[in-house]
Amino acid sequence: MSSAAPSPTPARRLPLAGVLRVGRPSGIWFKPALSVVVAVGVPNLTLLALGRLDLAMYTMAGSLCALYAHNLPYAARARALAWVVLGMLAAVAVALVTASLTSSAVVLVAVGALLAAVQKALCDATRIGPPGPVIFAFISSASLFTPQTLGQVPGHLALAAAAGAWAWLVGMAPGLVRPHGPERRATARALNAAAAYAEMSVAPSASTAASAEASPTASAGRERARAAGAAAVHAAWQSLFATGARSEPRRALERLVVRAEIALAAPADTDPGRLRTWARDLRGTGPVPSVEPASAADELLGVEAERAAGRRPLADRLGPLLPLALRTALGCALAGYVSLALGVGRPYWALVTAASLYQANITLTWSRGVQRVVGNLVGVLLFAAVTPLAHLGPAALVLCCLAFNFGAEALISRNYWLGSVCVTPMALLITEFTGFQRPGELMTDRIVDTVVGALVGFAAAVAVTNRRAGDRIEIALDTVERAREHTARLIVAERPAPGALDAARRSLAAALVELRATVDAAAGEWWQRAVPTERVLLAERTGHRTLATAVRRQGLHALEGTRA
Repeated sequence: MSSAAPSPTPARRLPLAGVLRVGRPSGIWFKPALSVVVAVGVPNLTLLALGRLDLAMYTMAGSLCALYAHNLPYAARARALAWVVLGMLAAVAVALVTASLTSSAVVLVAVGALLAAVQKALCDATRIGPPGPVIFAFISSASLFTPQTLGQVPGHLALAAAAGAWAWLVGMAPGLVRPHGPERRATARALNAAAAYAEMSVAPSASTAASAEASPTASAGRERARAAGAAAVHAAWQSLFATGARSEPRRALERLVVRAEIALAAPADTDPGRLRTWARDLRGTGPVPSVEPASAADELLGVEAERAAGRRPLADRLGPLLPLALRTALGCALAGYVSLALGVGRPYWALVTAASLYQANITLTWSRGVQRVVGNLVGVLLFAAVTPLAHLGPAALVLCCLAFNFGAEALISRNYWLGSVCVTPMALLITEFTGFQRPGELMTDRIVDTVVGALVGFAAAVAVTNRRAGDRIEIALDTVERAREHTARLIVAERPAPGALDAARRSLAAALVELRATVDAAAGEWWQRAVPTERVLLAERTGHRTLATAVRRQGLHALEGTRA
């Protein structure tokens, strides 16, 4: 490598094509959609019956926790949802106490911005997944601007806690019917991803193979497919590691993930159709497809080693996220203050808009900003259309909110802007739980705050550079190289310690997945060192070859032809 430091990568062109493209829905879109309707509906209808719909904002804080952790196995989901509820209660407590101690909008915006930054960092560090920190920021910011007295805070927190407990039960309820559903879905994704890579890797003739090898587009496509397959297999193992006791269904799923690993190691010897058949058989509640163990080592393939390795400490995971947290704090604060300067009565809407923008890099942040603005503007028009119906009475108001809750979760996986079309009228209607308001004023405030939050939030993202993105690539490359060398030494060893090669393979696979995620995040960042593309490609290719050799060393590849 040259000793000269690479020149900074300048600002890239911001994409517009494809930003609003509608994709396929998530395979489980209906789960969060139905869960949030049940979690929100029962408390809100109860308050409606009691004539206290003005308290619905506090129950919403707990109810919206039902949106989280739907991809996690139930053992892990129980813990994750409990932490989500506790985190929500902590944020609401800070917001309500602050609101009871001061009415200064300047102070409230500052506290809201700091809360949003902390929420962003913690959600990214724990990888809690969608909807990420946005729900936390929405609830805590709204709570900051709700008049309180200190004596009311315990009662309002109790309502949030009760709704949070209900949301926890709603999130866990599907486990009674399909206790291994999340692990089955993760395993099916791994099998389908491995089948896709195998299909791309099989050439009908030598000439076709030579042509494909000479085609940069075909080669890049195979690399992407292999990286996607490795990520899916890694995610499947992580899902299985989180399930607790190794029951027989879980052992059967482990054997299927092993077959996906074999396909990535030896795609030419793989039958993609059989992998896809197994993936289809994992749908529903039928028995897990029975597959003969690939080897005696199959039953222990990386499982105990992965558990022993543990996860990185939270402090280590938070360190690289400091630039994103600083962006969030600065952008949210400035958006709120600009909104105040313009005389908007609800500056927290601008704050939440800014908080919703921040993604892994500037390019993704820009795309999210475009989606947010378009979705909110269309959503305001939808609010105008539905207002006469919602104003028929409190019951109609609650039912309209529930319908938009369902619509938001049903559409958001297709594209964020589609979800925002439903989120916007829902947020506007929630402000009317305490009494009907003038629609024109609400719509004007929302439009102004959306534009302000998006513009100021993106400006803050540009201003706060993430120079650590390049450093993280170097660290990830070093980690991959160390893991590869360690695995290579075990491959040539005559008698490696029991489980040592399995553990090394798991570490190398995880390092390769992390490298690809780090490179993808850094590729959309501005004003940093150029990505060392050649070194990254070399590290990925040699790393995946070492993984394949490790699979062969364990004798797993020869058993792909074994019929189940």
